[in-house]
Amino acid sequence: MSFKYTATTLKKMEQLFDEARYIIRFEKGNFNSGYCILEEKRVVVINKFLNVEGRINALIEILPSIKIVEQELSSEMQKWYKQLQGSLAFDDETSVQTQMDL
Repeated sequence: MSFKYTATTLKKMEQLFDEARYIIRFEKGNFNSGYCILEEKRVVVINKFLNVEGRINALIEILPSIKIVEQELSSEMQKWYKQLQGSLAFDDETSVQTQMDL
């Protein structure tokens, strides 16, 4: 699966996190990695100064570290999530940008 770094893709990523019961907030802060995860409250805070590509990359980095129950997702989102997981299954030498076919 390949996708472009657009506002539409960002909205789809936000919808995925929403269906997984995570709240995404775009705030300013001193984040070393561009984001912060509050696991107990299921809140993801992304640096609001990141551009669309940076926001998508931050959400992609967060995705493997959160618990998503696929049965709670809509059928369309389950399909997209599985495709996304498959495209992110790569070795350590491949970067997210090259894997996602910019």
